[in-house]
Order: sequence, then C-alpha cells, then structure tokens
Amino acid sequence: MAHVAGDDPHDECLHLPRAAVRFPVEWRAPEGFRPDDKATWPRVEGRLEYFEGRIRYLPPCGGMQQDVATDVTALLHAWVRSHPEFVVGSNEAGMIIGEDVRGADAAVWRRAEAGQPSGFRRSAPLLAVEVAGQDEDEAELREKAAWYLGAGVHVVRVVLPASREVVVVTRQGDSRHQKGDNLPEHASLPGLSPPASECFFQLDRTSK
Repeated sequence: MAHVAGDDPHDECLHLPRAAVRFPVEWRAPEGFRPDDKATWPRVEGRLEYFEGRIRYLPPCGGMQQDVATDVTALLHAWVRSHPEFVVGSNEAGMIIGEDVRGADAAVWRRAEAGQPSGFRRSAPLLAVEVAGQDEDEAELREKAAWYLGAGVHVVRVVLPASREVVVVTRQGDSRHQKGDNLPEHASLPGLSPPASECFFQLDRTSK
C-alpha cells in the first residue's frame, strides 16, 4: 500500500514484505544526482551502489552479516598493522571503477594507490571481501566477484555465514574453504592467510 507524503515521488512510501522482494532493487536517481559526488546520493537506511547506469538498493545488514563483516575487518586490521604499505577499508568501502560505484564489506588497497581518505576511492583494491546476507546469496556475490576481477581486483573472498565457508575467487579459478583450512595467501598480499574459521568467531561463540 502506498502512502503519499507530498508531491515529490521520493516521499511516496511503498510497504512490501521483504521476503517477496528480490534485492537489489533499482532506486530512481534524485534530481542533480552525480555518481562521483556523495552529497548528491539519496539518504536512506540501507546500502546503495551505482552499477550499469542505475542506483541499486539493499536493506541494512542483519545481525549475522554484521558480526561476520566485523570479524573479517578485524582480521584485516590485525594484518595491516604489520604491513603499513597497505590500507584496509570497510563499512561498505566505496570505490569508483569506470562509471560504476560499488561498495565492499571490506577491501585492501596498496597505500600508494589508495589516494586521499575522502570521497570514493578511484582505484581497484587488491582484495575485496563480500559477506552473504539475507538479501544476497552465493550466486549473486559470485557475479559481483566477476565484476571485481574485471575491474582489476586480484582476489575476492566471498564469505558465507550460514555454511561457515569462504570461497576465494581469482582469475586463475576459485577454491572453497571451511573450518580447519587457512585461506590461501596471494602473492600481492604477503602473510594474509588467516584460518577460515576466524571469519565466524562471533557466530561460533554465540552458538555454543
């Protein structure tokens, strides 16, 4: 049912059951929208990307996705403390690649290529991490992984909380890792080979 709050079409609210909607959904660009200017983006509770000429919307992350994304970021932060030549981004780390603006749950750049810490980063990271949530499954995140690789990312880690697995995707192929495995080290990210189980530390502690 629609509720009209004013003449602006962006004020009209349409309430739909979450389970009946396939995300991401397209968000109509507001007047004056410029993909490279954060100030012109819609202000919403949720996640936005600009991909293939459209704004795409996803709802806010649920608890499981939040917890795992936090563990992933903590692992990267611990690693980067002894590797100052790199920069770690998280919290939907924004990047402009070509005409697209995408956000990763976590990402690693070479510091020399990261640019200034304001606005969207304008180079591809070496590593991008995506954590599956209620609104994105493995197949959808593999599509995003393919986009990352095409944009110049060296390695993508797709983290699957429900099955406690991490899928590592590179141009050479992919591999799947579970409890007891260490994630494979990539030549461009020396020493970054944590146990797969550490991505799910908070989930596993909660379930005991």
